[in-house]
Amino acid sequence: MYSLTDQIRRSSRSTSAQIAEAWAKRKYEKHFISKLTDSDGEQLETQHWIETATDCLYISKELANNLLERYASVGKMLNSMITKAEKFCIKPPQNTDY
Repeated sequence: MYSLTDQIRRSSRSTSAQIAEAWAKRKYEKHFISKLTDSDGEQLETQHWIETATDCLYISKELANNLLERYASVGKMLNSMITKAEKFCIKPPQNTDY
């Protein structure tokens, strides 16, 4: 149970940490997308561990469903940010002094 709790903690914290890193790297669209993709992977891992906790009867199905719905929502938001990355990224100023 401790190991499972630790995995859930790690992957859920990594989800938000990857978003923070993506935001810091938004000057580079490909890096921004890469970090958001990593975050999406972490949220999917968290969903897996929640399902495992349910299978082991550590948490109720009701709680698991609530958490899984919330993580699915996070996944949708991340995918939206990935597909619309150009709207979030900082565009370097165009130098027209040539």
